[in-house]
Amino acid sequence: MALAVMLLNGASFHGGCCRPKALLSLLGPLLSNSKLYSSYRRPGAEPEKKPSWQNADFSFKKGFDHLKAQLSLLKKETQDYLKGPGGHPLSQQLLEQTRVLWQFRSQEDLNKWVISSDVEIGGKSKVYIKLGRNNQAALLYGTINTEVPRDGETKYSGYCSMRSRPAVGSFNRKKYYDWSNFNSLYLRVRGDGRPWMVNIYTDPYFSHQKDDLYSYFMFTRGGPYWEEIKIPFSKFFLSSRGRVQDTQHPVWLDKATLTLGFTIGDKVDGPFQLEIDFIGLLNDRAHREEFAYEPYDKN
Repeated sequence: MALAVMLLNGASFHGGCCRPKALLSLLGPLLSNSKLYSSYRRPGAEPEKKPSWQNADFSFKKGFDHLKAQLSLLKKETQDYLKGPGGHPLSQQLLEQTRVLWQFRSQEDLNKWVISSDVEIGGKSKVYIKLGRNNQAALLYGTINTEVPRDGETKYSGYCSMRSRPAVGSFNRKKYYDWSNFNSLYLRVRGDGRPWMVNIYTDPYFSHQKDDLYSYFMFTRGGPYWEEIKIPFSKFFLSSRGRVQDTQHPVWLDKATLTLGFTIGDKVDGPFQLEIDFIGLLNDRAHREEFAYEPYDKN
């Protein structure tokens, strides 16, 4: 909830987004109620007294099926690695100018994303996602309500967000994207004129960087027509826990995002909607800017 509260009065990746419980990598399919995407607990709420391992179904058949599936996935990853970067020949990788990361044509495509709102902190905003007309886009819609929960702790409310699930490889290993051949994020959307914030969360090298977030604004113009939006990665600025950092540096594209998300929190009550056709990458030869922000030397 950090950055968009300060800039759009909204929120995005918050809490333990990518920090599963111990042994989750081994017992992932067996833990039916494990909280992978959020560890937030409202002020004054009672913590769970039941250990998570009591929710595990220690089934030998499920464990064997899971092991078989992971070994099959590991085999495919090995074959892709030997073939070339991203499972493509090196020549194709070097000549690639565009790449589609996410498109929305089925319910399976929607399942790769997670939606959230200020309901997590006691707010009243609502958000939904479904396939658009003719199953050709994702339709994100809902209602913003800026009424602050009366819990004595929360100061801001009124946000909704959509974020991608963290990519995982075989045996629940972290999977990274290599975007070093591209310099821009490329989207085809249709909005209602309200501003959004695009957020990129990368895997931190150090534990104190776990709340770092790269963000930039996306302004939709409204109306019946689709618009293609290009956001250079050089424009994304770094923040941590809602504060824009004095020391800025570009997004590490060779070890890119764990999650990418969209947040609305413009402090305007009422309905909103955003249609997304696809999200991709672009190598814009005309864009030569390396970084848009001036670095400061520390005293």
